[in-house]
Amino acid sequence: MRTPVSKGEAGLLKAFAAALPEWRFRHALTRGGWYRLGGVVDADGQSVMHDLEAWAQAGLDACNGDAGAFEDAQDGRPLYATRLTGKTHYFVAPAGGDPDAFLQLEVEELQEMRAHRLFASHPSTVDEIVDPRDGAPGLVPIGLPCFQFRRLQHIGAFFERMRSRSSQPSGIERMLIDWAGSSADGATCFSNHWVVSTREHVDHYHQPVFRARPIPAMAGEPPDFEADPQASGVDLAGALTRFDRAVGYPMAWYFHMLTTKAVPHWVARSVVEDMLSGFAYLPDRDIEVVRGWLHSPYGV
Repeated sequence: MRTPVSKGEAGLLKAFAAALPEWRFRHALTRGGWYRLGGVVDADGQSVMHDLEAWAQAGLDACNGDAGAFEDAQDGRPLYATRLTGKTHYFVAPAGGDPDAFLQLEVEELQEMRAHRLFASHPSTVDEIVDPRDGAPGLVPIGLPCFQFRRLQHIGAFFERMRSRSSQPSGIERMLIDWAGSSADGATCFSNHWVVSTREHVDHYHQPVFRARPIPAMAGEPPDFEADPQASGVDLAGALTRFDRAVGYPMAWYFHMLTTKAVPHWVARSVVEDMLSGFAYLPDRDIEVVRGWLHSPYGV
């Protein structure tokens, strides 16, 4: 499956529909601003080595760790590091009724850029050679951008694997439990508003370690929460409603309190205090979720 970057997200969705017709993917989020180390090129942009870090480590090893000798071995030939600047496009498709029952497909949009000149600052370590602190001003494209498949996973299956390794639910697992118990679940799907950044590695004991973090699938930052710490009653209820409407689903304020910190923690306490005073503006199921968090707080 080949799709030019010029076709954008619509081109990817068309390709997914042809390759995976049984699933109805939609674009959820695009995140950029990251990069990976690339390779080594000469002054004409011709590739010298595809793996910058491996090249630097092998060169240092050949010179017994002497970065100065490694630099001298280049005979003054101008060499440049490259980096792959990237965006990650997230696509989701429903796969059941539970909040985590969805497929998440990730596609990277990559472009190789010429970065810093190697040895310009006379580095002494591998890290200083491959990614110096002074960065890479004036990045120069040396290739066209392209799409690259990264990962397709069932998010619920990932959490099952997480649960098999720990007797205690992680923060994001508790968030999903709270979602299922709140009015958010009856109004919309979790995957309509969130994607999940997952990571898996093996620790020093050769045991698998799983990490997951929810990312709000929204353009820009969440709205400001328009209430001060003394707010209660009608004023606090109005602030909750405005936040939920701006984000697009009930109890959005609660889930952003857990994740983006757009809503301060005092709000949960004030909501329950209002309820105990006889001023209840949330459904009972939502009050129980908030009370559960106050009894056993967590963050994600």
